[in-house]
Amino acid sequence: MSVLRKIGTTDIEVTPVAMGCWPITGITSVDVTREASLQTLQAAFDSGINFFDTAYSYGYEGESERMIAEVLGSHRDEIVIASKCGLSWNSAREKIRDARPEVIRKHCEESLKRLNTDRIDLYYLHAPDPQTPVEDSAAVLRELLDSGKIRAVGVSNFHTVESYETFQQVCPIAAAQPHYNMLQREIEDAILPWCLTNQVSVIPYWPLMKGFLAGKLSRDHEWDPKDGRQKYGVFQGREWDKTHDFLDELRPLAESAGITMAQLAIAWTIQRPGITAALCGAKRPEQIRDTAQAMKIQLSESTIQAIDEAIVRRGPVISHPAVT
Repeated sequence: MSVLRKIGTTDIEVTPVAMGCWPITGITSVDVTREASLQTLQAAFDSGINFFDTAYSYGYEGESERMIAEVLGSHRDEIVIASKCGLSWNSAREKIRDARPEVIRKHCEESLKRLNTDRIDLYYLHAPDPQTPVEDSAAVLRELLDSGKIRAVGVSNFHTVESYETFQQVCPIAAAQPHYNMLQREIEDAILPWCLTNQVSVIPYWPLMKGFLAGKLSRDHEWDPKDGRQKYGVFQGREWDKTHDFLDELRPLAESAGITMAQLAIAWTIQRPGITAALCGAKRPEQIRDTAQAMKIQLSESTIQAIDEAIVRRGPVISHPAVT
């Protein structure tokens, strides 16, 4: 069993692998069934994961939060639930970004009902709302924190240190949720150092770069029209080929360590300074069982050095992600 890690300066302790509960809704993933999604949540818990990351907008009708309650409700005191506010869907199934105080209060109350719980352990502002001053969003999250409805506050998809500092002046930040993986490391320039200095946990999404770093997409992969990944630049043209060349360098490292490519990528991520946990999305039980094992892996210094050298040869991925 892995050693639990604290979120920020709180007393909330989590496993270094968390289950990201976006894929189980099936909105941008293919071959998703409700039965498999429920089984995946159970498999995550059975594999030793205690940290489940969801959001108000994960599912058109809150399906992700409802499934967590259904499968893990009886284990509520054994798990840590993170959810998010400020993003929702309209009747046309278009994503709406709205972080006004009254909306955040509404989202929190509805999430508490869906999750069938009296508190959310870690509650993120899902993304900044250009129409709402970040101080206003921070103030209502501070209100929810003081009321006990949430135990800690996080921010997701903030891209500048200034936005973190503005929020922090109004409400303490316990965790940040940016994207981060072997090839998308922008946060190392300023955001990660700021978080380290301010004792803010970094809990990134996309540690497998939407599954690419798991090494299971062949060079001649044919995309299902419903697979939302193909819209990102990394899955196209020269970027596609460069990443496959990079994966070809990693495969012998994974094989010599006796681990899968996914485990290699996750273990690398959670061994980085400042990273508290990595969000591993999954829609089938075998996927989360695989990535959960990364919690038990300690990569050698020589393996990390070889990975880092391969990363330099590959070069960074130049693409800005959509909010997830």
